[in-house]
Amino acid sequence: MIKSTIIQLSPKELANFISCELKAELIKLTANPKIKNLISTDKPHLTRKETAKFFDVSLNCINDWSKKNILKPFKVGQRTYFRKSDLLDTLFSCK
Repeated sequence: MIKSTIIQLSPKELANFISCELKAELIKLTANPKIKNLISTDKPHLTRKETAKFFDVSLNCINDWSKKNILKPFKVGQRTYFRKSDLLDTLFSCK
């Protein structure tokens, strides 16, 4: 059972509370090794294999996600790549 507490806050206090909670979550997020490695590499894109490793899924799953337009691949010749920014958007989207 979830306990809920109702408190009254002014708009300024609510904004401060949300800001503090958001900062705490961002600190936790940047401590995540997956995100740290993704941000720290110089390449603006990842291969299918690197993308599968990032999401900790199989290559078949990456193919399925591409077909379902969950991930947006782009091709250079016969090679398939994914933009880091698109991967992060997908990771943090609320769909």
